[in-house]
Amino acid sequence: MTIVLPGSTVLVTGANGYIAAWIVHTLLEKGYRVRGTVRTQDKGRALQKIFERFETKFEFVVVPDITKDGAFDEAVQDVDAIAHTASPVNLTTVDPQDLIRPAVGGTESILRSASQAGSKVRRIVYTSSVAAVLEVDPKPRTFTEENWNNQSVTQIERDGKNNLPITKYRASKTLAERAAWKFVEDNKAIIEWDLVVMNPPLVIGPITHDVSTPSELGLSAGYFYSMIVDHSDAGGNTPEELRSAGGCWIDVRDFAEAQVLALQKDNVANERVIVCAGPFVWQEWLDVANSLTPTYLPSHPNLPKGVPITGSDPEIVYQVQYDTSKADRLLGIKYRSKEDLIKDTFADYEARGW
Repeated sequence: MTIVLPGSTVLVTGANGYIAAWIVHTLLEKGYRVRGTVRTQDKGRALQKIFERFETKFEFVVVPDITKDGAFDEAVQDVDAIAHTASPVNLTTVDPQDLIRPAVGGTESILRSASQAGSKVRRIVYTSSVAAVLEVDPKPRTFTEENWNNQSVTQIERDGKNNLPITKYRASKTLAERAAWKFVEDNKAIIEWDLVVMNPPLVIGPITHDVSTPSELGLSAGYFYSMIVDHSDAGGNTPEELRSAGGCWIDVRDFAEAQVLALQKDNVANERVIVCAGPFVWQEWLDVANSLTPTYLPSHPNLPKGVPITGSDPEIVYQVQYDTSKADRLLGIKYRSKEDLIKDTFADYEARGW
């Protein structure tokens, strides 16, 4: 039985990232000890300041290059579990290998370090993405954990640099997750830990790490801010685009909670799990944001509105949805609503003076 309970020490890689910082926060709140990896001393000290109320329960270790052989050897010493989130997210990369190499290399590096002699690691919770699950289809589709994004990998193999940035990113997530499962299969006779892979969609919500301005936000949180707050025309999208463009989402706090549940449940060992609150089109978020009373963001009285969806409008068609029955069964996760996410995220923006 592999259950990692409060009081245990969890290593969180890329701990100063948007998602990882919430995982650190949630683990500390629930009584775990946390060691975070960061690329520089300054990033580690910034995290120490954020989590100073937890005193000695948080520490950091500097790992400048996650792909270097043995990069995590020191970091994994005396930890009971690992939450691996460190992976590049960059939609300006020209060469897809600039995403694929660190994503795959970082994954293999942390798994090798966890497998070294004397390791206490019992479980690794690996953050993948629905980017490794979905494939682009002109018809609406519902995906499950059985689906793999072979489409993007094939496109990269065929067209290399001439692919869309999102295709390069999706291929990197697919190949990195496949590398994780291959490592487990190739080393099952010697490893003493089990793997849980979490596949979230767009992760959004309030921020808990060190960010001074919206321009410093990561890809998902930054895109959400630009669509819902920053541009009066919702990023230049037409009403038709706002009603058709979208995806699926999860509140960052719910995803962090799911990571903790994945440590505490024995039945999730060696499982791939999609965690998702549901589908959306961007107009739905605009409608929620403009319906709040009070506004929760008084500094922005003229939020983008688009054309609100009414009961007499044609039914919204979601191009992509995910079957989350596995997460419901294994984790029992409860998801926040769009309203709760907007309220708390706007309150966070307002407190930061954005």
